[in-house]
Amino acid sequence: MTAQNIMNPKQRVAVHAANLVEADMIVGLGTGSTANLFIEALAKRNRNEHLKVTTVSSSAISAVKAKEAGLPVVSIDSLDYLDMYVDGADEVTPDLTLLKGRGQDLVREKLLASAADQFYVLVDESKLVEHIGQNFPVPVEVLPEAWKLVLAQLKQHGGVGELRMNAAGDNVAFTAHGSLVLDMSFEHIDSLELTMLLDTIAGVVEHGIFSDLASAVFIGGEQEVEEHWR
Repeated sequence: MTAQNIMNPKQRVAVHAANLVEADMIVGLGTGSTANLFIEALAKRNRNEHLKVTTVSSSAISAVKAKEAGLPVVSIDSLDYLDMYVDGADEVTPDLTLLKGRGQDLVREKLLASAADQFYVLVDESKLVEHIGQNFPVPVEVLPEAWKLVLAQLKQHGGVGELRMNAAGDNVAFTAHGSLVLDMSFEHIDSLELTMLLDTIAGVVEHGIFSDLASAVFIGGEQEVEEHWR
């Protein structure tokens, strides 16, 4: 049995994406368990094949993991171009709209996804949904002083939600950007309409709907990786 055959779906899709990286590329690193596996796979290729890649991180934790793996990491403010960004997603619809943001780095994630020439999304079958918000609330990152006003407006449009709490549940959760997060659920509103709404409400810093950004979604299975291209 080969190493490819004994990999689990997350490992398989991470290696699949890492194999698309070419020499001298600037690669954006996502955050989360699948992104960590991609970092490991990329670092292995970089060592063995002398790819001389440069990486930029969407979060402090992925920057630490990349450096520990031996990958060079540069600051996001030093870049004006990005070849590839690789990250996971919480939900993926048939038209490749994504829901992200269960973590705390929405602003940097969307910035890298928007700037990259190619944005590859790594998931397994459990992340496939018919509509955004099917399994998880939509994270809406807001200015701390604006959260009540934003929440009131979202309620007027049928939203139901509350401030995200920290892991201990004894205080509100702050993002890496210093914002608060409203975790919102909506009925009878599609992702495009919701995106347009969230993009126009003052006080909203960012939100977790990624529309028209993914170049491809790679779905890891028990035996192979399925590719869905835009």
